[in-house]
Amino acid sequence: MIKPDLDQELPEDLGAVHFVGIGGSGMSGIARMLLEAGHRVTGSDVRHSAAVDELRAMGARIAIGHDAANVGDADTVVVTGALWQDNPEYRRALADGIPVLHRALALNWLIRGHRTISVAGAHGKTTSTGMIVTALRELGADPGFVNGGVIAGYGRSSASGGGELFVVEADESDGSFLLYDTAVALITNVDADHLDHYGTQEAFEDAFVRFAQGASEFVAVSSDDPGALAVAARLEGTRVVSFGYAADAEVRVRDVVAEGPVSFTIDYDDRSLPVRLAIPGAHNAVNAAGAFAVLATLGFAPEAIVRGLETFAGTGRRFELHGEVRGVRVFDDYAHHPTEVAAALATARSVVGTGRVIAIHQPHLYSRTRMMAGEFAEVYERLADHTVVLDVYGAREDPEPGVTGALVAERFGDPGHVDYLPDWQAAADRVAELAREGDLVMTLSCGDVYRIIPQVLEALEEPRP
Repeated sequence: MIKPDLDQELPEDLGAVHFVGIGGSGMSGIARMLLEAGHRVTGSDVRHSAAVDELRAMGARIAIGHDAANVGDADTVVVTGALWQDNPEYRRALADGIPVLHRALALNWLIRGHRTISVAGAHGKTTSTGMIVTALRELGADPGFVNGGVIAGYGRSSASGGGELFVVEADESDGSFLLYDTAVALITNVDADHLDHYGTQEAFEDAFVRFAQGASEFVAVSSDDPGALAVAARLEGTRVVSFGYAADAEVRVRDVVAEGPVSFTIDYDDRSLPVRLAIPGAHNAVNAAGAFAVLATLGFAPEAIVRGLETFAGTGRRFELHGEVRGVRVFDDYAHHPTEVAAALATARSVVGTGRVIAIHQPHLYSRTRMMAGEFAEVYERLADHTVVLDVYGAREDPEPGVTGALVAERFGDPGHVDYLPDWQAAADRVAELAREGDLVMTLSCGDVYRIIPQVLEALEEPRP
């Protein structure tokens, strides 16, 4: 894993830029903006993707597979944090003295001089960022943005924008959210995660305090999350705006109805505002409240904010429908922490009616699997009717002896509710065997589990007795 150097000096001009791992949602978004700004962009990735096609159509030269020769005559090399230190393109850049920027530093270069809204939190930040961007556009603003997922209404994860506002999903996983010159901060929650980087929950919380303290205008903070409240209590001289279910929240959520598209009421400044989102999930009522808190405090009219939020159609890999076969709907979700999995499965329950929920869980990171296997098992056994567990997607970590998906499956109280099937075809066949008309199948992970969906859809097509 390559961590950002928070003290690294940014060059005045990036020149020709080469991206190592250009197909990722964050990397492709930055590459797109540099292309729009007139930079020559090259890149590489381990596999072909829609993002690669889009960037090539814009003029980027992209190689599939990593090779030192791909760097060419680049003036700057941008890398993703998930890259291994022995990557040949990374090593070539270092050997040739080419400036190497972590993607967060490249983003920081792009947003210089803007009034930046930074959205952080262990869960919900991609959706919250998408909500803010969507509402701002409906409100007549033209914000620049870089999000961790494609915003459905625009079919893209980034745009340069034409106004002073710039909205970023600020990644706390490696501390890079501390890089940005943030005017407005939104903290969705501070649920301990990424302890492979921070080491302790206290260090994780400390980073959020630094992030919030750095907001020059104000910070919007969940009134319901203990970690977020602990951060808010430590702030000095920073304006704090609270949102959530708590009776004393400045933006209060109540009367949530989560069957189908979620509806609720927001109480704000002696107003009661009915809201009906276009997306399901009770957790999205709170995400919308956080976005509302940011926009209302910026001075936008509350009723107009609500109308903007109601047009938000979701983001890629967040309860995203991929197909339906034999009356079985197949969704994908980015959830990779027990809290996120619980929210995703609760959303599935709110739309499945009398059908069943069948989950396909791909554990993400060896460290997280080792530390949270029991929590994952408890959530899946409680909220899904059956779970198929794949093997661990290691991402930036080396394998740990004995840490496999079996750790999660073995923690189920009733082994009849789970299968550990590391072979993807066997997993797809098992799901098809279980599913019947009216059921909902959902893949869950921030790894590459979505790639099993074509196999699941094909298996569902097979005749069943």
